[in-house]
Amino acid sequence: MSMARWLLLLVLLVSIPGCGELRQGDVVLPKVASEKKLALLGHTIQVGAFAKLDNAVRLMQKLDALGLDAYYYRHASGLYKVRFGDYPSRKEAMARAVQLRKDGVIEAFYLVAPGEFAAARYRHYQDGSLRKMLVSTAEGFLGIPYEWGGESVETGFDCSGLAMTIYKLNGLNLPRNSMAQFLAGSPVRREDLAPGDLVFFATNGNSEVSHVGIYTGNGKFIHAPKKGDIIRQSSLRNGYFDGCYMGARTYLGKDG
Repeated sequence: MSMARWLLLLVLLVSIPGCGELRQGDVVLPKVASEKKLALLGHTIQVGAFAKLDNAVRLMQKLDALGLDAYYYRHASGLYKVRFGDYPSRKEAMARAVQLRKDGVIEAFYLVAPGEFAAARYRHYQDGSLRKMLVSTAEGFLGIPYEWGGESVETGFDCSGLAMTIYKLNGLNLPRNSMAQFLAGSPVRREDLAPGDLVFFATNGNSEVSHVGIYTGNGKFIHAPKKGDIIRQSSLRNGYFDGCYMGARTYLGKDG
């Protein structure tokens, strides 16, 4: 096919109206995408150990109000903990944590070093170890009530907060907003999806990315559907999600 005809086809595909337009995972993407990788997370501050999710959410919102981009997760112990920050050195992380404790924002804290993250341990292995860790982390959120708090639907955090948290818990600095996440990764065709990739949807009835989930394999993905719901697993073969599918992004290249 000539370049002129290819460009014409691309224009026509993008201009088709409807929820499923711009099917980047299926049609217009080349087999091999240019590789993009996320920056590794630096030193992170961990605080809290709550039996009730609401307490973790309140602390997260308190830290968010200070511009600290906090996120919560359920520890293996069953307790909810909160993390925030991306500091280049332990000294800087310590200084920030001590000041926050002095100001009464936090109490006890723990500094998570970059080497403790899965991304630092497994990123250069080609056996899928990092991808498995991303999926395992996502599975740890299943059944948790959807309580992200602070951000509005328009910012994309109502679904992308989960994806951001999963990646950050593994040491990868994924953006917070779903559109920023979409732009940060390398396009991947639907048939080439691998566990740990992100899948994106236009659920607002237009052509803009408005929902994201983490692909777990076998046509399934984990996502936070809406306020008041629980984090769950769904299928890309579901008619609704199939119709609104906007494409997928990978952030790991050939490693992981």
